Amino acid sequence: MSALPRPQVSFRRMRAPDVPPVADLERSLYEFPWSLGNFRDSLHAGYDCWVACHGDQVVGYAILMVAVDEGHLLNIAIASAWHNRGLGGSFLDHMLRVAREAGCQIVYLEVRPSNQAARHLYRKAGFQQIAIRPGYYPARGGREDALFLGLTL
Repeated sequence: MSALPRPQVSFRRMRAPDVPPVADLERSLYEFPWSLGNFRDSLHAGYDCWVACHGDQVVGYAILMVAVDEGHLLNIAIASAWHNRGLGGSFLDHMLRVAREAGCQIVYLEVRPSNQAARHLYRKAGFQQIAIRPGYYPARGGREDALFLGLTL
């Protein structure tokens, strides 16, 4: 199956009015989503919060926490209707540039072992598995481990 055409998308810093549509998008993507409060708190804490937009429509979001020379990509997602168009890779590249510009030497993230598409994206970007975090994610019927990944910039 070939990828769909890549639409014109821009990346910009998240603003307070973006939080409700971002939380709505998160709920549409995940069974155990971040809350509106999680996104609001990330924005108010000064994390690097970004949105991917097609015109005025928010089609993706990312949250990067920076501490000294390390970045932790807490959340990154693209609306399902926009998958297979290269947006995930472009947005991840953008967030890695943000991390470099913030002085990060390494970026960490967690990913569900069951999220094959994300794992492929991170592997393609050069992330390496560092550890497994047992029972990290809520899951139907219990908990799911997280793969803890890192990328030296």
